[in-house]
Amino acid sequence: MRSKILSVSLAITLGFIALRAVVIGQTQAPAVDQNDKPGQSRTSQAQHDFARWEKEVAAYEAADRENPPPKGGVLFIGSSTIRLWKTLAQDFPDHKVVNRGIGGSEIIDSTHFAERIIFPYEPRQIFLRAGGNDIHSGRLPREVAADFVEFVHKVHQRLPSAEIVYIYVNPAPARWGENDKYRALNEQIRQMALALPRVCCVDAYNISLGANGEAAHELFVADKLHFNAEGYKRLAERVRPYLLPVK
Repeated sequence: MRSKILSVSLAITLGFIALRAVVIGQTQAPAVDQNDKPGQSRTSQAQHDFARWEKEVAAYEAADRENPPPKGGVLFIGSSTIRLWKTLAQDFPDHKVVNRGIGGSEIIDSTHFAERIIFPYEPRQIFLRAGGNDIHSGRLPREVAADFVEFVHKVHQRLPSAEIVYIYVNPAPARWGENDKYRALNEQIRQMALALPRVCCVDAYNISLGANGEAAHELFVADKLHFNAEGYKRLAERVRPYLLPVK
């Protein structure tokens, strides 16, 4: 039995090392042709437009200079589901929460801007909710999951004791056809989290489903992509048990 456990552990470790090698190889590879098919690996710097978020990140920095957020709190980061979560402080009143979501962003954006909208706050816990835009742009679940590993690696280099919590991507009426890839992405990140220290997942996939198994339109605003108040209430209920105890 012990030999089987060691074999499984070794397999997970080797798999993680192999994935890291692939990710590093993607980061260091030369730029690929813009005519490459959607879903193919890209080089993070050469093919991704980080400048489109510069204005929003600069606005966060200006707000931080005016009113510095508390350090050692709980940071929520990711795409528009986080950025539009206006009731975050009300939903978790006992915690020092900081919202630094960037609407339309992908996981790689949170990694890129970590020095500016993660590390200054020295959070003890980080909730990341992103990946849907990555899939929508044509990337494959395995590629997005590899970006998540890069995010964890970068954060833990500077904040080794921080807990990272990935919030599953959930179905929305406007992108219902992408659900198979959402499920695959969520599962791949879950498997990675099992092999990574201080990383876990919030299974929020089904919070937007109705009794018929389809996306519940009543949980979304008019664009059928972003949560309304009731949708955020469900999200908060699912996230709440994962918050670290207040010190």
